[in-house]
Amino acid sequence: MSLLTLQGGRLAFGHVALLDDAALSIDAGERIALIGRNGTGKSSLLKALAGQIALDDGRIVRRNGCTLAHVAQEPVFDAAQSVHQAVAAALPDHAELIDRHQRIASALAGEALSITDQESLTAALAAVQTELETTGAWTVTHRIDSILSKLGLAPDAIIGNLSGGTRKRVALGRALVAEPDLLLLDEPTNHLDIESISWLEDLLAARREATLLITHDRRLMDRVATRIIELDRGVLRSYPGSFAAYQRRKADELAQEAVVNAKFDRLLAQEEVWIRQGVEARRTRNEGRVRRLESLRRAREQRRERVGRVRIEIDSGERSGKLVAELTGVGKAWGNRWVVRELDCVVSRGDRVGLIGPNGAGKTTLIKLILGELAADEGQVRRGTQLEVAYFDQMREQLDEDASLIDTISPGSDWIEMGGQRTHVMSYLGRFLFAPERARSPVKSLSGGERNRLLLARLFARATNLLVLDEPTNDLDIETLELLEELLAEYSGTVLLVSHDRAFLDAVVTQSIAHESDGRWLEYAGGYSDIVAARERQAQASAAQGAAPAPASVPRAAGETTQAASTTESRAANRSSRSRLSYKEQRELEALPAQIDALEAEQAQLAARLSDPTTYREAGTDARALAERHAAIETELAQCLVRWEALEARTAG
Repeated sequence: MSLLTLQGGRLAFGHVALLDDAALSIDAGERIALIGRNGTGKSSLLKALAGQIALDDGRIVRRNGCTLAHVAQEPVFDAAQSVHQAVAAALPDHAELIDRHQRIASALAGEALSITDQESLTAALAAVQTELETTGAWTVTHRIDSILSKLGLAPDAIIGNLSGGTRKRVALGRALVAEPDLLLLDEPTNHLDIESISWLEDLLAARREATLLITHDRRLMDRVATRIIELDRGVLRSYPGSFAAYQRRKADELAQEAVVNAKFDRLLAQEEVWIRQGVEARRTRNEGRVRRLESLRRAREQRRERVGRVRIEIDSGERSGKLVAELTGVGKAWGNRWVVRELDCVVSRGDRVGLIGPNGAGKTTLIKLILGELAADEGQVRRGTQLEVAYFDQMREQLDEDASLIDTISPGSDWIEMGGQRTHVMSYLGRFLFAPERARSPVKSLSGGERNRLLLARLFARATNLLVLDEPTNDLDIETLELLEELLAEYSGTVLLVSHDRAFLDAVVTQSIAHESDGRWLEYAGGYSDIVAARERQAQASAAQGAAPAPASVPRAAGETTQAASTTESRAANRSSRSRLSYKEQRELEALPAQIDALEAEQAQLAARLSDPTTYREAGTDARALAERHAAIETELAQCLVRWEALEARTAG
């Protein structure tokens, strides 16, 4: 029997049907990724499965004894609890005992304890530890400590003092500690750094229990998911296998759907013409045809059209100077902690720079140093001219919850100036899939993904030649993500990007500034995969020389010499980053073999015609034009081959 089954599920908010006779079955051990457009009802489906909201119709059947844990996008906690208490609450049978152990251990670690107090607390701790071992809760305590450590959570921190992102990590920890039969995760990678995402990947891939997660992280899906479920226009469709397999099948389905709809629409149009012919259509013997037309009309009304694609355009405005920023020996410290130390880097016009590092490493500080919003404690920062900066804030603090969508995009005006042209704000919002009837709705009515789309709409509503994007991928659906990738790859301005989406980084950036350790940052050519490859080569080189390879995040014992060598090597790689193919060049390289094949085939056909005597006897045949085309192809082939060799050499280099 399945762990959980959804039968005939219906759910609607207003006139929008989120679930329309939806069906779903989850078996033990499955790892299912739930995907779909923003606002289609994925989070609502998870809440319904968790029993937090009721369906309008249909039923949900759970297997007897099936335990379930749900991590919402915006989890709710008791603000007075500590992190350890909140996570331990997932295990009510052991929560009080674990909490008592934590409080005694914290008190024993305090300062200025008398000998009597120390002895008393030590005895109490020993008694609790014995009880923990007797009840089997000791392994649970270790599990809690391990998960809190992996998620970077301080056990004694008070929930009320935490940011929204940190609370999300607490909720994730609470769910993982419980080890339920079915784990429901709503965007678990949001606000996690790459190291934590990799840890979560390993954990989910190793889980024997079932998992249903909403995610747009394509790397995670390909690594973890055994099945893809798509929520599309109220219907749940299942695709066994990886995300890559889903993409292939989905493309075929959409093409077939378009053909079927086109045939249906042609038939309906023909019948509409017939019914308007008058007397002939009203004859008794044609009543069956009239009924069929009415049936066709009803079917057309019930068809749920696929939502359009987001259309994003960026006005890059006036070009900035060639130099955007140059940092020489730059350092910045907060108290006794160096966030940036001895950083040398150059950002030029057209660069797409990824800033990569764990949470708290100082990526935001580094951005502010580059933009001149913070003064360096040491070193020099030289900034370019004519910079027009647009900033995307991952915490969405730029959004007024009570403002309407129109006022958010264009306060006080119904028009937007873009590229010298005026666009009505309603039309502009439509490009980002906001319906006209929602244009005057408040921001607080939007889902997380819709808010991110609104921020992008606001960001791109004005000219800019320097885009600063701080976690723009959170909550965005996959189609919008891929479109944003294409857009940024062709953007003529400069991009500073902070992201933990590895696929997005690889697709967009031309160079990366990655955190190493102790405030050290190094430049690398390419994206995240290039950094991993470079570090592996460095480790292999160290091993070949007889030295133990040191992790990239740990300072080397050799000190400045090794660090300087690594920095020099990284700068050389950065200079070569100009040879990394752009998005257009990559597409050009991929298309060149087919283009060469086509030219050679055409040339062979022309050669055959020119060698055939009948060609010269055929009326209307211009043999001279054929010969000129044959010669022109020879030139084009030579140019294509030279271009192919050049692009291949740059890729290899």
